[in-house]
Parts: sequence; structure tokens; C-alpha cells
Amino acid sequence: MSRFFATGSDSESESSSEEEQIQRQPAAGFTFSDDEEEAKRVVRSTKEKRYEELTNLIKQIRNHKKIKDMSSMLSSFEELTRAYQKALPVVTKEENGVTPRFYVRILAELDAFINEVWEDKEGRKNMSKNNSKSLASMRQKLRKYSKDFEKDLALFKEAPDGGDDDDEADKDEEVESDDSDAKPTAKKSTLKQEPEKFAKRGGGEEDESEDSMDWGSDSETSSSESEEDAYMNIRDRFLKKTTEKEEEETKKEKKERREREHRKKREEEDDEGGWETVKGGVAIPSEKPKMFAKDADIDIHIVVRKLGEIMAARGKKRTDRREQIELLHELQGIAEQHSLGPAIHLKIKLAIIAAIFDYTPKVSDAMKPEYWTKLLDRIPDALDVLLAQPDLRVADDILEENEQFEEAPYQIRGCVLTVVERLDEEFVKLLKECDPHSNEYVLRLKDELKVVQIIDQVQTYIERQNKPADVCRIYLRKIEHLYYKLDTRAIERKEGKLPSDTVTNVEVMEQLCKYVYAKDNTDRLRTRAILCHIYHHALHDNWFEARDLVLMSHLQETIQHSDPSTQILYNRTMAHLGLCAFRHANIKDSHSCLVDLMMTGKVKELLAQGLLPQRQHERSKEQEKIEKQRQMPFHMHINQELLECVYLVSAMLIEIPYMAAHEFDARRRMISKTFYQQLRSSERQSLLGPPESMREHVVAASKAMRNGNWNACFNFIINDKMNAKVWDLFAQAEKVRVMLKQLIQEESLRTYLFTYSNVYDSISMEKLSRMFELEKAVVHSVISKMIINEELMASLDDPSQSVVMHRSEPSRLQSIALQLVDKVNNLVDSNERIFEMKQGNFFVRGGGGGGGGGQGGNFRDRQNYNRQERGQDWGRQRNRGGGDRDSHRDNRAY
Repeated sequence: MSRFFATGSDSESESSSEEEQIQRQPAAGFTFSDDEEEAKRVVRSTKEKRYEELTNLIKQIRNHKKIKDMSSMLSSFEELTRAYQKALPVVTKEENGVTPRFYVRILAELDAFINEVWEDKEGRKNMSKNNSKSLASMRQKLRKYSKDFEKDLALFKEAPDGGDDDDEADKDEEVESDDSDAKPTAKKSTLKQEPEKFAKRGGGEEDESEDSMDWGSDSETSSSESEEDAYMNIRDRFLKKTTEKEEEETKKEKKERREREHRKKREEEDDEGGWETVKGGVAIPSEKPKMFAKDADIDIHIVVRKLGEIMAARGKKRTDRREQIELLHELQGIAEQHSLGPAIHLKIKLAIIAAIFDYTPKVSDAMKPEYWTKLLDRIPDALDVLLAQPDLRVADDILEENEQFEEAPYQIRGCVLTVVERLDEEFVKLLKECDPHSNEYVLRLKDELKVVQIIDQVQTYIERQNKPADVCRIYLRKIEHLYYKLDTRAIERKEGKLPSDTVTNVEVMEQLCKYVYAKDNTDRLRTRAILCHIYHHALHDNWFEARDLVLMSHLQETIQHSDPSTQILYNRTMAHLGLCAFRHANIKDSHSCLVDLMMTGKVKELLAQGLLPQRQHERSKEQEKIEKQRQMPFHMHINQELLECVYLVSAMLIEIPYMAAHEFDARRRMISKTFYQQLRSSERQSLLGPPESMREHVVAASKAMRNGNWNACFNFIINDKMNAKVWDLFAQAEKVRVMLKQLIQEESLRTYLFTYSNVYDSISMEKLSRMFELEKAVVHSVISKMIINEELMASLDDPSQSVVMHRSEPSRLQSIALQLVDKVNNLVDSNERIFEMKQGNFFVRGGGGGGGGGQGGNFRDRQNYNRQERGQDWGRQRNRGGGDRDSHRDNRAY
């Protein structure tokens, strides 16, 4: 008898056998007899092992396919191809080279699944980066791999419903699980048997026939109960025998799985035939819960209670949002059928609007177009009910216990203003989601009219409530829909084409903004209102009003402390203010407004019109997502080429005359760094061709102006190409061209006088008028300003109508000599400062009293120090050179 079994006799009691079992624990290793080993050993063929590996990998792929885990699917597919390569000798031998049908089936399933996911563009957008890469790689590898199985796939597609070995294995498995009394020796080996299946043997204590087959009869073992119990424990531990309870649970799970699959098929047939994602692994029941019992008495309290039950599921993880909206619609129909009053109708309508908003799970994602259309229909209906009942009040400060639905005045908990703000944000998200160059963007932009109408309705209701804080919020929403739009009626009224009492958007903006200035208690709303007002004034060429508003608000001093969206609005406002100053020929103001934007080289990001790639470090996903949310819709963009052209032309008109006036000035300052960079890059080019881009046109015009050739400068700035790119984008393009011609002529005249004043003794104003095609009065005015500002050393001779040069300016040689003198003086000063720094460690700086002044004392100290040094050196030489003097005397005597 083995030492692992109990050694007690038949006469021992049950208690003694149990105590003996507790004292003696079975060891980890066991030795069986030869008969027992032969009875329990399972020998599997190579085919079964290879096919089992393939079927396990196919199971994994199908599981990954259910949850669309593309990364895991790709790795499992690669393992499957390697496993099939190992099994290929077996396939060639056993199947005569024919590919197993279950392998062809999984390739066909994968091909159909990958094509379906690839065609779903919206689904691909929502994929993670890792899954998206894995999908592309999987598609490419599957196409390449499937070329070796084209014939098998074609035959499979002709008869896809035919059975294969895989299905037979599943059937056999079900038969085995159902037939609990059948003996395991009668099992048929299949292609899909798992290791546990091959190890399965007889049942528990009740299955005596299987016990006798596996372990022999009871006569072969000891008759004591302790030995039998220990024997059963060893068998259960090492063979992992499944009990009848486990088999019943397996049957139950399979039955539930079949029911779920049938239910899912019915839902797919009821739906549009497409797939529906089941959230959380739990199937959603197809039957809707009943609202009320047939004999229920419908009143306000029951409807409110049912509404609370439906809305209680809002925001929970496994809530079916579509079903929630349908239930609310059904509840609304019941309430209208029983005429329960306007308050309960409005309460349900607001709940439907909230449920539609909640249908989009992520706040950053745009709403689906069909739900956006529903939203535009539901909100006006709710507002019509609200405005039709003067005694109906909706506010967020009303508690649910204090709501009143039965009698006037009605009280409802809610916030209409929040609904409108959320609607406006969803509208902006939808515009960002669309391609700006497609018809879809234009169609979606037409919805702005409905959004503005909803804002007007809410404005009417809030003005009735007379809450200044809420009125300021709704006014700002209206302002932000008006400020960037050009009203041509205001320009026509300014030109006299329309009567002066015509109301335009300029007056509407004035009224709305002034109310916000007076009533707002938060700095943010007032700041945004001021910026929008300045933008609107600049857009309609009201330069002086816009400039005064900027100067009085002092926003440029505190804007860096504002939130990013307000800073973006400030940048947009300054850009349009610079364009307005340019149209009014205020070149210096235009340049000062645009210089801060253009100097950075990040105009696109500062105006929130796109993201530039960063060289130093890449943006994280979260940062990129936040920055994309701040971007402006395409129809609100400012043309960047127009901004850059206006900035460069303004810099040219300021910089070129200044360069001519300070040609030989060593300390000449730089006005526009960007303009200088363009000039230097042009000078570095060895071969200059005709200008093509906008920048090249401005550089060529600058060189022509530098030589005093105004006509060539004008032709480079104003031509067909530049008109199409830049100047035609202005509202009054012809006026801008006339203004530019005037400015170019005047600045070219100034540049000519600065450059060639040392050549002339006197020059006739009539000749200058003909050269630059200007009136004599304009020439006289320009030269007078130059003389008054001491820019030109000359005088006007009225009788002869000429300009007499005073020749006070140095010649070219004299200017270069003066520059050399300045540089030498600077060098001397710097050397003296360096010498003083080195000697400062040995001197005591002279003070005011005893030293006779700071500089004088230092000088005297330095002289005394030099005398002492010279005396000490002479003494050292005398002492050291005694022997030398003696030898010198000897030499002289000799």
C-alpha cells in the first residue's frame, strides 16, 4: 500500500479516519501503478494539436472583433498565420493540400469586417491612434495574405452557409454537455477539442460507472471510508472533474447566450439593418417599458413622477439615450392628450431638449446632424409656450419642491439661458466639424438664422424678467453674432444713399454694448463687449470712434491676464483696427496696430485660424484638443495675406524715407524687423527675376521707391495679380487704390529730396510737381512739413517757386569721416573704461572733500603711484646692478 493512503482497518470509526486524514496531508508528488497510468494517459495526434492551436486563435480573433480591438486582432492574426505555417505539413498530409474550411471562413470574416470598419469614416475618426494604425496595418497584411487563398475564398463565397469542421466540433461539444450520462470513452475526437476536453473523464461521487471505469472497482481499493475519500480528493484535484452543478451552469449560460443572440438579431431587423453597439456587454431590451397601466388615472402628479423616473437615468452608464428620448416623446403625447396644462407641457419639452443634448456622450464632440435638426425644432416650440404664458416663470433658483404646475403663477425649475448658450456652442462645434470648402458648411451656416431667432426669443423673455445679469449674458450672445458682419446699409447711409434715420447694425451694437458697460458686474463680459464694439466700428470705417474706445478702455495694459478666448478676440480686434487705419491713410497707426501680431510669426495661431507645427516639442493630445476647441469657424477668419500685405506696405511707406534720410547715420534704428528681413533675403539672391508672390512685389516696390521712381513702385503694388490677391478683398477697393497712389507719390517725393538734396543748389517745385504728378499745393505742403520738422535743410523762395538748399549736410566723404571719428572715440572710451576696471583694485577712489573731486583725486593717486613705482624700480636696479657697475669701470680702465 502506498504511503499516501490511510492504513486503518475496517473496524475503525469514521471519526478516527477523519482525524487521521487531518494529521496526514497528501504530498505534492504521487506514484501510480502502471495500470492506472495507462488508463489516464491521453495521446493526441499532431493534427489535433495543430488544429487545436488554430481554433483557439480563431476564438481570440472573434472575441477581439466583437469589441473592435484592432491592436489585439492584429497580433492574434499574425500568430494565426504563423500557426497555420506550422500546421501546413499536417494539412498537406491529412487534407491532401486542401485548406480547411474553418480557416477559409475566418479569412472571409476578417475581410468583410475590415472592409466594413474601413468604410465607416465616422467610426474611424473616433478610434484611438493605436487602433487606427493597427486597422491600416491589418488591412494591408490581410490583403497581401489573402492572395494565396483567392480560389478557396471564391469557392467559400459561393456557398458560405456550408458546414465545416469548426461547426461540427461545436455541435459535438453541445451534445457532450447535454448528455451527462454518456461515457467519455465513446467520444469522437474533433478538430476543436481543447486540452480540458481531452482530459475530461467521469463525474462525481454519484457516477459509479465512470468511477469504476477510470479507477477500477471498489474491490481493488481499500474498504475503509478514509481511503476512499482521500482517493476521491486526489482524483478531483488532478483531473479537474466537472460536477453536475457546473454542467447545469454551463447549459444555462449557453441558453442565455442563444437568447441574447436571437434578441440582437430581432433588434437588427427592426432597426435599419445596421449593427448597433451594445454598451457594457449587456443587451438592451427591445420592448419598451409601459408608461402607465390601462386603468390608471392620468393626472399631473403621476406624469411628474414618471418624468422624474425617466430623468433619473440621465447620465448613468448603461442608459439608452435614444430610448430615453422616445419615452419622453411618448410622455409628452400623453400629457397633451389629457390637457394637463402649459406648465407640465413646458417641463417635458425642456426635459426632451436636455435629453437631446445628452445624446452626444463627449462634450468636445459635435452633435449628429439629425439631432441638431431636432433641437432646432424643439427649442422654438418650448419658447413659444413660455412666451405665450405671462404667468409662467422658469428659473434655476426655484426648488423642485416649490414647482407649481396646476395653478397660475406657474413655477418651473430650469434655465432657458443655459439652453441657448449650449445651443450656440453646439452650432460652433458643428461648423468646425464640416469641411469649410464644401456645400455642407454652407448648408450648416444657414442654421445661424434660426439660432439668432432663438436668441431673440430668449432675449424677449429675459427682458420681461428684468434680471440685469441675465440680460447682459443674452446681449453678449447677440453681440457675438453681430460684431464680425459688415452692414452695407451703414456705408450707404454714410455716403448719403440712404436716409439718415435708417437703423443699421451699428446702432444696434451701440445700444447692446452700452447696456453691458453700465450693468455688468463681471469684467469678462464688459471686456468682450468692448472688443466686439471696437471690431464693429473698425469694420465700418469708424476709425476715430474705434481708436478712442481703445484708448479709453486701456485694454492693452491688462489683456494678458484675460482668458485665451478673450485674448484671441483682442488679437482679431487689433488686426481689424490696423486695416481700418490703413484705409484712412493713417500709416503709422496701422503699422503700430499690426506690428505686435506680425513680429511673432505666429499670426495663424494668435488669430485662432489654425495650428502651426512646433519644432522644439510636440503638443500632447490633450493640448492639441484644447487648442482645436479654441479655433474660430472658417467664415469668421481674417485673410492673413491681406494682413501681411497691409503691414509690409505700411512698413515700406515709413521705412524707405527714413532709410534715405539716415543713410550715413551709424546709429540708425530699425522700425520694422520683418520688413528688413524681406529686404535682406532679396539682396542675398544672386539672380532676381520678376516678382511673383506678394512679398516679392512689395520688395520690388521698395527698391523702386528708394530710387525715387514712384511710377514703378505703384505698378508693383497695384496690378491685376495684387488686386486679385489683396486689394479686391476690401469693401471699397477703388478708394483704397486711390489712397495708395497718393501716399506712394508723396513718400517717393520725400525719399527723392532726402537722397539727392546734396546734388541740387535749388530745385523748382513745378518740376517736382511734374515728376511726381502732384499738385503744386501738395508739393508745397510736403516740403514745408520737412523744413518745419528739420528733416530738410532748405528754404522756400516764393517769387521763384523753388526750394533753395542750404548745403549744411556733409558730403559723402565727410559723412564717412564723421562715422570713423565716432567709432574711434567709442573705441578710446571703451579702452579707458577697461583700464580703470583693471587698475581699480590698487586705487582708492577719490571722494569729494580731501581728494579735490572724484576724477582729479583718481588722477593724482595714479600719478603718485606711478612715481613710487618708478622710484622702486630704480632702487632695485641700483642694488641689483652693483657688480655690473664694477665690471663696467674695469672695462673703461682697460
